[in-house]
Amino acid sequence: MLATLTRALKVGDLRRRILFTLGMFVIFRIGVHIPAPGVDAAVIQRLFQEGTIFGLLDLFAGGALSAFSIFAMSITPYINASIIMQLLTVVIPKFEEWSREGEEGRKKLTQLTRYGTVVLGLIQAYGTAYFLSRSGALETPGFFSMSLLALTLTAGTAFLMWLGEQITEHGIGNGISLLIFAGIVSRLPAGLMNLIDLVRVGAVNIFNILVLVVLGTAVIVGVVLMNEGQRRIPVQYSKRVVGRRMYGGQTTHIPMRINMAGVIPVIFASSILALPPTLAQFIPADWAQRFAAWFNTGSWLYTTIYALLIIFFTYFYTAIQFNPADVADNLRKYGGYIPGIRPGRPTAEYLDRVLVRLTLAGALFLAFISVLPVFFTELTNIPNLYFGGTALLIVVGVALETMKQIEAHLIMRQYEGFIRK
Repeated sequence: MLATLTRALKVGDLRRRILFTLGMFVIFRIGVHIPAPGVDAAVIQRLFQEGTIFGLLDLFAGGALSAFSIFAMSITPYINASIIMQLLTVVIPKFEEWSREGEEGRKKLTQLTRYGTVVLGLIQAYGTAYFLSRSGALETPGFFSMSLLALTLTAGTAFLMWLGEQITEHGIGNGISLLIFAGIVSRLPAGLMNLIDLVRVGAVNIFNILVLVVLGTAVIVGVVLMNEGQRRIPVQYSKRVVGRRMYGGQTTHIPMRINMAGVIPVIFASSILALPPTLAQFIPADWAQRFAAWFNTGSWLYTTIYALLIIFFTYFYTAIQFNPADVADNLRKYGGYIPGIRPGRPTAEYLDRVLVRLTLAGALFLAFISVLPVFFTELTNIPNLYFGGTALLIVVGVALETMKQIEAHLIMRQYEGFIRK
């Protein structure tokens, strides 16, 4: 792979794209260390206690949340806006019409997503500023300080959104996904140093480290297999004579991925479970704080609800992405059929049965991977294993997609790619 990367850097256009992406990563990491105005860092460290949902959110932000920099909100508002737009595209006929218009329609939807990002960013930023003001984390409490902090956080999110779009257009890979990837990977050295400190003080032994390495390797292999796994439904096209030409007669397949929903269900579930402890911060009563403690990362209630929500949203999002009735109708229009299955409604019912079974496997896999930090902690006695679950899914998925894009660039220039024949 190193030899392939070396050859990739020798291709002028590909080298510029890779270097541009790395340059954007540097800008992102510099911004993570620029503190937001008027925030007391000592109070912030006390607020984000270990084992809470905020520790997981800080992992995705690349440490910007615990340091409370200008990128503290990361690109969470953009992700939420994108999810809302995808759902509205199914519900609102006008949005659905735009999604079918090609490039022009996608530009309109992208512009609405940007506006939605700013609106959601302002709401989240003002809520965060209000929470910090009540917690005594603002050096000079007041409406002006809250407004300044909210505008700064919103501007930071908007800048990250622009940064991600620049990476997508001029770099390599999906910019937004790569920013999340960079944020997660940037915390790995700190995690390793923490692990070394635990070994030095005797809290963790070598056997625990070996168990962690073996389990981590097995999980990475499983994630790769599930992300790339698919069920290929054979399709045969009938021969048609149009004028003097004969069309059809070839055999192809419908690829149905096991993990068709990707990491979206995990993001949905994380957003919902982050809501109770966030709302509880606005209620000074003791019962509210006890209620919020039930949803701390690692608690049995959090783990159970998290897994169930992931399974539910996996089915929900897969149903939005893949419609068996539409696929069956398109096959019938173009003279295609599945061998042994009649066209029309029987084909749709067959595809639906296959989809339900595949989705169950994908949903259980996502739920299992997402709650892995809890089991890792029990097996290895190593606390705060945030580099697992959702983070692992994102890192492996983004790495695979980026490798595929580099592979495509190399193949176009007749270079040997990552996969050797």
